Amino acid sequence: MRLHGALLDAPLAIVDLETTGAHPDESRITEIAVIEVEGGEIRSEWNTLVNPGIPIPLGIQALTGITNAMVANAPTFRELADGLFERLQGRIVVAHNARFDYGFLKREFERQGLAYSARTLCTVRLSRKLYPEHLRHNLDALIDRHQIACTARHRALGDARVLWAFLALAERERGWDALVEAAKSIAKQPSLPPAIDRAAIYEIPDTPGVYVFYADNGAPLYVGKSIAMRTRVMAHFSEGVRSAREAELAQKVRTIESVRTCGELGALLKEAELVKDLLPAYNRKLRRAGGLFTFVFAPHEAPHRALRLAGGEELEADNLPFMHGLFRTKRAALAALRGLADAHGLCLQTLGHEKSPRSGACFRHQVERCAGVCAGKEGLASHHARVAAALARMKLPAWPYRGPVGLVENDEAREATEMHVVHNWCFLGTARSDDELASMLEGPPRGRFDHDHYGLLTRFLNGRARIKVVELPGFTRGESLGQLCTVN
Repeated sequence: MRLHGALLDAPLAIVDLETTGAHPDESRITEIAVIEVEGGEIRSEWNTLVNPGIPIPLGIQALTGITNAMVANAPTFRELADGLFERLQGRIVVAHNARFDYGFLKREFERQGLAYSARTLCTVRLSRKLYPEHLRHNLDALIDRHQIACTARHRALGDARVLWAFLALAERERGWDALVEAAKSIAKQPSLPPAIDRAAIYEIPDTPGVYVFYADNGAPLYVGKSIAMRTRVMAHFSEGVRSAREAELAQKVRTIESVRTCGELGALLKEAELVKDLLPAYNRKLRRAGGLFTFVFAPHEAPHRALRLAGGEELEADNLPFMHGLFRTKRAALAALRGLADAHGLCLQTLGHEKSPRSGACFRHQVERCAGVCAGKEGLASHHARVAAALARMKLPAWPYRGPVGLVENDEAREATEMHVVHNWCFLGTARSDDELASMLEGPPRGRFDHDHYGLLTRFLNGRARIKVVELPGFTRGESLGQLCTVN
């Protein structure tokens, strides 16, 4: 395809679709029009109704004039797919809001097992580029502004003819070279949803950070992070191959906020924090999972109920050395305990996780899964020593420092520094000033344990990612964040 050559000399397919709704994954095509253009001239016009296989909503029938009765005997897309695929092959698809039409075509071809891919030229974006003095660029605005004749508005062939008329008019009014240059410029930029201003995108720095997509009602849709935020945000709006879920997200975005960080770790920590705080609809990972569970082994406190299942509210920095295992659900924790007991002959009754019979040994001893502390065949101290040995491999890795540490990231372009303060695998916060650091470290450092933070911190603290680590025991107010960050 020669999108970067002379625009009207390239083989074009001016396409317009009518559909049952707005989303390619749920809605279907009801009418297709294709105008084939070669060498700046129309070679053919093709138009057909399509049986969508689902009812057309009344509002769509009123808008387009296409009724259920009209499409009842029309061909299905399956019947049209091979011929249409061949008709479009090798052509640049020209459409008004090309994201919409191309997305529907691609999805319908996928349903028929055909991998369709094409370059697109969006006439909404072309109009914005060539006529920036105007505010509105929808098809009705183009028709009114340029006095383009339209014989059948909201019908596929009528709207496709309007697009061809607009291309010809734009060439006359702005000149061939301007038209080609505008097409080149558009080809280099991802297509943005109509509600998103390109200037707002370019206000997002192409640096490490976190961005948040919001819907028109202010509801958070998605939290993302990147070491190059603007590039990553633009990728969300690419017209290339995307899932239906990604396409749906892109169409719902109305506003974007971003938070710049000094480095990758800061972005990862901020992303995990915002996902849990905002609970955005399109984030599947890092969402609050209903808490964590762990085992506390304390035989000196309750010898006959020595192993207690604790909830995530007890997972704090000071308690972590006494915790064994991390589980997303209570069921998973108890399943792991049964497996451990079977492997080591432990008595769940003695540990407080199985009801005691009225007399005699536990049921597990009767089926030879318990070594018999409940039947007097083993001393309690010996049993609990074996419990401790079995639990040892489930313990979190010991905190490798004498106290809290700071993980330092620098943004040289802004001459900014962030110190992520961590103690006993708990993230205490990010300090950007002397006072912020002091407020985190005055008194015993405490923090809530977070499983996602733990995964990130182990990767950076175990040397799998390069970062400067500064030990902070004995910190007192008055010490400079800048001085601490320059310690060798």
